[in-house]
Amino acid sequence: MLRPGTQRLRGILLRSCWRRGSPGHPRSICGREGEEKPPLSAETQWKDRAETVIIGGGCVGVSLAYHLAKAGMKDVVLLEKSELTAGSTWHAAGLTTYFHPGINLKKIHYDSIKLYEKLEEETGQVVGFHQPGSIRLATTPVRVDEFRYQMTRTGWHATEQYIIEPEKIQEMFPLLNTNKVLAGLYNPGDGHIDPYSLTMALAAGARKYGALLKYPAPVTSLKPRSDGTWDVETPQGCMRANRIVNAAGFWAREVGKMIGLEHPLIPVQHQYVVTSTIPEVKALKRELPVLRDLEGSYYLRQERDGLLFGPYESQEKMKVQDSWVTNGVPPGFGKELFECDLDRIMEYMEVAMEMVPVLKKADIINVVNGPMTYSPDILPMVGPHQGVRNYWVAIGFGYGIIHAGGVGKYLSDWILHGEPPFDLIELDPNRYGKWTTTQYTEAKARESYGFNNVVGYPKEERFAGRPTQRVSGLYRSLESKCSMGFHAGWEQPHWFYKPGQDTQYRPSFRRTNWFEPVGSEYKQVMQRVGVIDLTPFGKFNIKGRDSIRLLDHLFANIIPKVGFTNISHMLTPKGRVYAELTVSHQSPGEFLLITGSGSELHDLRWIEEEAVKGGYDVEIKNITDELGVLGVAGPRARKVLQKLTSEDLSEDVFKFLQTKSLKISNIPVTAIRISYTGELGWELYHRREDSVALYDMIMNAGQEEGIDNFGTYAMNALRLEKAFRAWGSEMNCDTNPLEAGLEYFVKLNKPADFIGKQALKQIKAKGLKRRLVCLTLATDDVDPEGNESIWYNGKVVGNTTSGSYSYSIQKSLAFAYVPIELSEVGQQVEVELLGKNYPAVIIQEPLVLTEPTRNRLQKKSGKDKT
Repeated sequence: MLRPGTQRLRGILLRSCWRRGSPGHPRSICGREGEEKPPLSAETQWKDRAETVIIGGGCVGVSLAYHLAKAGMKDVVLLEKSELTAGSTWHAAGLTTYFHPGINLKKIHYDSIKLYEKLEEETGQVVGFHQPGSIRLATTPVRVDEFRYQMTRTGWHATEQYIIEPEKIQEMFPLLNTNKVLAGLYNPGDGHIDPYSLTMALAAGARKYGALLKYPAPVTSLKPRSDGTWDVETPQGCMRANRIVNAAGFWAREVGKMIGLEHPLIPVQHQYVVTSTIPEVKALKRELPVLRDLEGSYYLRQERDGLLFGPYESQEKMKVQDSWVTNGVPPGFGKELFECDLDRIMEYMEVAMEMVPVLKKADIINVVNGPMTYSPDILPMVGPHQGVRNYWVAIGFGYGIIHAGGVGKYLSDWILHGEPPFDLIELDPNRYGKWTTTQYTEAKARESYGFNNVVGYPKEERFAGRPTQRVSGLYRSLESKCSMGFHAGWEQPHWFYKPGQDTQYRPSFRRTNWFEPVGSEYKQVMQRVGVIDLTPFGKFNIKGRDSIRLLDHLFANIIPKVGFTNISHMLTPKGRVYAELTVSHQSPGEFLLITGSGSELHDLRWIEEEAVKGGYDVEIKNITDELGVLGVAGPRARKVLQKLTSEDLSEDVFKFLQTKSLKISNIPVTAIRISYTGELGWELYHRREDSVALYDMIMNAGQEEGIDNFGTYAMNALRLEKAFRAWGSEMNCDTNPLEAGLEYFVKLNKPADFIGKQALKQIKAKGLKRRLVCLTLATDDVDPEGNESIWYNGKVVGNTTSGSYSYSIQKSLAFAYVPIELSEVGQQVEVELLGKNYPAVIIQEPLVLTEPTRNRLQKKSGKDKT
């Protein structure tokens, strides 16, 4: 056990836990080198006007001030209530890593590390940056699979990453007991940095480029003005700002409440232990890499001549600071710590001592137990907030040190250029909504903290806090028949099971228990008729004198005629795909817009902002929660629905992409003849309270036709065979519509100067460098998911965007971006899956023709014969 004896240890811990770092040297908790004394108070000057006011002086807020000022923005002001680094920054363990299981956040980590590498030279401030690398340990076969899964998702990124053998791990970390170790995931360039010195260096840079950092200057009131500016009140005076950025750390909830927002944030306690000098560590010739024992759920790194150990406890053992949730953060809290609780982390310490035996005889000199802020899904919230003009957030950072540099640059670029520099929708603050209650937030934060080091599977589901209040009318009817997925607060069937089938959630990197049932659902839709709950769609009603003019400005496609629907895309000024929606012209000047569940407020914010900016006379209403949606698809869909309505549903009367108001039995619906399956089908929009009755009528009417349910997994397989693109996969803010194969939906010759039109003309004139292609590959028991590396001649040349098993040709199917010279039909490449490269070939798309196309060709063939 870690020495010394219990009594003495307790005395040391009590002193350490309650010590407040002095303004000049708060990092005495870890006693790191390279600290510079900052000014004890900020500049005495004051500004009445500011372009951007940043609230919060932690590393994230200061990084944003640095980046904005360096990029040339004048009048950047940062307001901090007490002193820089107060809150969570000053006591952070300071880990830095290129690794992230997500695709987009790898870019944030990369930008952070590249900034930290040069910051000392740029500012003259020592930052205490160590880059000994890091190793994640695999001690189970499934963890090795996870490493292989992550390797293929890293191949097309700039960062180095390798799977290494136990012998190499032992060489790099000679103090490790490798008896249980199967492999390691090694990232050169990873390490740790002194958060206090980092923040002071960023502050020095921000001042150098003209930003004003004012503290202590607590914000006491935020008042929005009719012109979109803000009055920011402090004890020193009032400041008018063109925009404000909430970067207030664990004070962010209080700042949000000033303007009526309830940010879903939970303060949690995180502990780490620092040892005194360990002779075996001191004797080493080089610094140890940072170690992450994933099954043990802890990190371990060298701290001078000792070690620093930090665990992530299970959700049952971890500690939420409940009093802050109910009563708010204590007014004077800034650089304080919580009382230590070693009992809470003892089992993790014991695991660490088995893996690194020198810990058994180490003395503890400090235990740090400080507050961190968690969002429900562990990811921060970054960007402009829907429903409030010119209010931006950079909050909810459980890992603020590694995110600070990259997020500062990302937000700065977005603010200055009017669009996000790359796709980062997983951090969109608008992924949460009114359904995100405090109870839900706490349950998810507990789960997310406890799951810090669990295996990250594809198609992962997490169940804490579910269901929310956001369930469709069919939830109670379907929950016992299917495996539900979570989509923006909604529960939606992923796949259905029959009696005798395995109904458990069994995540895997390979085909698992849903593979056969999804195949049956695929056949159901292709051969008979199926019903799917599509209620999670985002739904907006737009009407008013300028509605057509607004939509013509927003969308690259033409505006559909009254009674018709089309697929339309909103582009960014640089010509990238910001969103994809279906636009239905219901009556003159009134439109129903439909988007994916995860894009609801993301898209709504963009529409509202453009409406205000252009002074359009329109009424925009979010009706997502008011309407339920049922999809009915398959060759017998018309026959089933025709039994229930007097409206003529025949091919010549109710054409593809038409929309009509009608009644199914006695239930009013808006019916759109469209289906993401590519088969004959309708989407039926109705009052949410009518969902059960409508569903029951359709299922009863379809008994003779063999009607049954299907879920989103089958729909994904069906849409891939039809070569339907998906927003967030084949198209997003990293892609333009031309390379994504969306030319049909982009009307460069329409009179309206839609957003992105000029940029797209330039892109077209210059020619494309890559193109989206469809490819097939024969695998064994694994299928592409998206974001896998594409290989050609021994080099990574591209990446998949999504994939599935094709039940029609019994091979794997995927979309992928490849260089234009490798995009011809018949071109052979390789797709990396779980450490193996599988031969693949680019095919003519679509693999399966859509129902409208088949009908058109059949009619043409009939005419030709005649």
